[in-house]
Amino acid sequence: MVIIMTDYKLGEVESRFADIIWDHEPLTTKELVALCEKELHWKRTTTYTILKKLSEHGIFRMKEKQVTSLISREDYYAGRSEQFVAETFKGSLPAFIAAFTKRRALTEQEISEIREMIEGIEK
Repeated sequence: MVIIMTDYKLGEVESRFADIIWDHEPLTTKELVALCEKELHWKRTTTYTILKKLSEHGIFRMKEKQVTSLISREDYYAGRSEQFVAETFKGSLPAFIAAFTKRRALTEQEISEIREMIEGIEK
C-alpha cells in the first residue's frame, strides 16, 4: 500500500466510521451504507457526506462503488503520534517517554519490547 500522510485529525465519530472501513475493506458503498446504518444509525446521505469528506483528506477512496483506504489504520495513527510528539514535546521521543512514565511505570514486558525495537533500529 502506498503511504499517503495526512494532517487531518479524525473526530470520535469519524474514527468509528474509519474503523468500519478499515475492518471491512474493500467494500461496496452499499455494504458501507448498511454497516453505518447498523453500527452508527446513519442515513445513506450521512455516510456519503463523511466518506466524501475523508476522501478529500486523502484517507479513503471511492471508485466505481468500491471503498478502500489510501492510508492504513496503522500508518494513520503512526502519523498522528508523530505529530503529537512534534507539537507537544518538540519532537523529542525521550521527553514523551519521560512524561508518559511519570504517572505510569512500564511493565517488564513493555521494557523488553522497547529494547527489542531499539535493537532492531540499531541494526
